[in-house]
Amino acid sequence: MELTLSQKLECPFPAASVSWRIGRKNAEKTSAALLAYIDARDVMERLDRACGFENWQCRYPLSESGLLVCEIGLRINNEWLWRSNGAGDTQVEAEKGKCSDAFKRAAVLWGIGRYLYGLPSPRVKIDQYGKWAEDPKLPDWATPAGFMAALKADQETRASK
Repeated sequence: MELTLSQKLECPFPAASVSWRIGRKNAEKTSAALLAYIDARDVMERLDRACGFENWQCRYPLSESGLLVCEIGLRINNEWLWRSNGAGDTQVEAEKGKCSDAFKRAAVLWGIGRYLYGLPSPRVKIDQYGKWAEDPKLPDWATPAGFMAALKADQETRASK
């Protein structure tokens, strides 16, 4: 099955590419909700593979308020189309984190990693160092195989009408 550009961009990442971080902890700090995220390098790889090296670019203008904005442009039908989002300093490596966050947020506007916002935030037990025993399993719809199965089922439904 030949995928459209939007399907290539929206396809979930392999489970090994999805990382988890602690979100909200309980009052006793013995459990926490986990939040899924992906690395900016995985986003770059997705853009390279879906669009080709020569058909995407990004730039980082700084707003007057200090918010770093990332603009991601895709060349579609020989025309550059742009989407942008911004981020402020992060708690870890403030400048680098700001660049990475702005880039990933702009990529979400192209559909990359957007599905992560629909994932449940499972509550897990954490130790005194904020570590948990095992990463959550992704639901089937949030895997490449589940995504492709849903596309195939949708195509078959449309073909039968």
